[in-house]
Amino acid sequence: QVQPVESGGGLVQTGGSLRVSCAVSESIFRFTTMGWYRQAPGKQRELVATITSGGTTNYADSVKGRFTISRDNAKNTVDLQMNSLKPEDTAVYYCQMTSLSSFNYWGQGTQVTVSS
Repeated sequence: QVQPVESGGGLVQTGGSLRVSCAVSESIFRFTTMGWYRQAPGKQRELVATITSGGTTNYADSVKGRFTISRDNAKNTVDLQMNSLKPEDTAVYYCQMTSLSSFNYWGQGTQVTVSS
């Protein structure tokens, strides 16, 4: 059973930085797309950033220029570097991985809180 595990969330002030990481026990080459989503209280889960097995990235307009998604093939991790954080970035951040058979695996989430 594939289980992505997130880490690295926390509390930061406006303008600060955080890095969240997602790890799996299998090779990430098993997954066509890996990404980060977030869900704020009372809101729907939304896409933050994705990266394909070929390295193509995609970002939500709200985070472009501030967040960077990356993958480490040797460590089987996908990271999200978040800079210039704003209070509206406060949410639970979820890692998602899509397998070659198009099945989506989700992590349990990690809380990111940006204080004003």
